[in-house]
Amino acid sequence: MFERLWGRRTRDDAEVEGRAPGAEESKATALVQRLIDTGVDGAGPFASAVSVAERARAGHPSAESAVHVVVRRHGRMAAGSGFATGVGGLVTMPVALPANIVGFYVLATRMVAAIAHLRGYDVSRPEVRSAVLLCLLGSDAGQVLRSAGLPTGGPLALLAQRRLPKDVLMIVNKGVGFRLLARLGSFGALQTSRILPVLGGVVGAGADLLLLRRIAKHAEREFTPRSNSAVPVAGEAAAGGS
Repeated sequence: MFERLWGRRTRDDAEVEGRAPGAEESKATALVQRLIDTGVDGAGPFASAVSVAERARAGHPSAESAVHVVVRRHGRMAAGSGFATGVGGLVTMPVALPANIVGFYVLATRMVAAIAHLRGYDVSRPEVRSAVLLCLLGSDAGQVLRSAGLPTGGPLALLAQRRLPKDVLMIVNKGVGFRLLARLGSFGALQTSRILPVLGGVVGAGADLLLLRRIAKHAEREFTPRSNSAVPVAGEAAAGGS
């Protein structure tokens, strides 16, 4: 299950590269926009990533301890959400499971953006937002970067510190959206386990928590703490190979 949701490319992943139909492109764009609007900027009672990060920082001696607080809190929320949508079993699965998966990625987006903010990145910048989205893909992020003609050899922090053309960022964001859409239908063993009402809730909570922790570790590796607030100019951003 986790290979399909995280690091291993699926046949659907390959099929959406470069030749997705218009309807799929619209869905991918809408999904990415939802992740940014809600996961990064917040909506209604769902607080923004910056607000969550600053609340975690209050009363803690360092940004790193605040990062750990953010990860723990989002882990509890992911487990609670996974259990709540899993206990309904077979009757609620057709509606609740897709909603849970989209909700999971909104929660994961906020967590990653909060980590980036605590590490010194401006999450209002488009490049940082694209790097946050790429963190959701794990090792598949390299494929998306290559499709946009961007280097893949370093951490996503390098992308976050560049100034890139809007059309390049659009390719990156759509690439993320296509891959996430492909994974929304890849429920595998998780889908089967949720047929049983209570067991489905337990498995759903554990699976969501495990995957969120995996994304958190990836984000902590990719968004290294910034020691310099300077952002390279466009010419510097173009330097470097793949």
